[in-house]
Amino acid sequence: MIPFSLLDLSPIPEGQTARHAIENTVELAQAAECAGYTRYWLAEHHNMPGIASAATALVIAQVAAATTSLRVGAGGIMLPNHAPLVIAEQFGTLAMLYPDRIDLGLGRAPGSDMATARALRRHMAPEDSFPQDVQELIGYLSKGGGEHGVQAVPGQGTEVPIWILGSSLFGAQLAAYLGLPYAFASHFAPDMLGQALHIYRDTFQPSKYLDAPHAMLASGVCVAPTDEEAQVLRSSQILAFANLRTGNPGPLPCPVERVEDHVPPVVLQQVQHALSCSATGAPETVQARLSEIIAHYQPDEIMLTGAIHDNSARIRSFELAAEVLTAL
Repeated sequence: MIPFSLLDLSPIPEGQTARHAIENTVELAQAAECAGYTRYWLAEHHNMPGIASAATALVIAQVAAATTSLRVGAGGIMLPNHAPLVIAEQFGTLAMLYPDRIDLGLGRAPGSDMATARALRRHMAPEDSFPQDVQELIGYLSKGGGEHGVQAVPGQGTEVPIWILGSSLFGAQLAAYLGLPYAFASHFAPDMLGQALHIYRDTFQPSKYLDAPHAMLASGVCVAPTDEEAQVLRSSQILAFANLRTGNPGPLPCPVERVEDHVPPVVLQQVQHALSCSATGAPETVQARLSEIIAHYQPDEIMLTGAIHDNSARIRSFELAAEVLTAL
């Protein structure tokens, strides 16, 4: 059995509020801890009417306070949106409050549209400083602290574990060069998964953080007692992704019986391809599909994600998925 973890975007279900979404997240995290999940990660998105985890560090704190042993972290923080010192202080504070339970996954994308990125950063720099920013952040969290007498307080000496996230080859190359663990966003961008894992493993340089590469892939999952019920529950995520692709993001839609009646065929084909690294169905169906994914890519860890409108059904889906992975 490989370790399995959970990525939650704190979806805001249609007809509910962001507060409901965060309460749902806490309830799911408590269930995930009981079900044997290793990590519970939240992601930074902005200007998204259907996602409640924009203030990611605050939601991480809420989840960590409501659980006892689960590792809680960011999957991820979009570092170009922030000064590295601020992130070091935020996650250093979390690490002080919840020792040896906090992870920090870093992404290079804005996590939003360009207008929102400008609102976040105020001044858009033309150069890509992500590799330098990652190393600056690592420095602030190290025992030696930052350069030029700048210290992260809290933060210095916490050495919060840092992951590099990616959906292309760039992150794989950077994670390998720095000797850091790597997580690929195959749950929505599966095309370069195999190539990225190969580059990461083939060029990995051992570091004080890792002796050998540690690669995690993300997979969508939706489990229910029957294949038919799972397909209906999964329709909410397909509709939400289709709305995003067509420039109309919003709350997580209610499920429908026939998703093809609500999404144009060309868009539906694009969405199904983007979400193809996933497993939907009854437990035996999901077991067969996850076995196939794991056997093909040989990840060191797998992270599951899935947006279901009804939180009770979402919790049950992840509980059933945990049973499937435990049995593999």
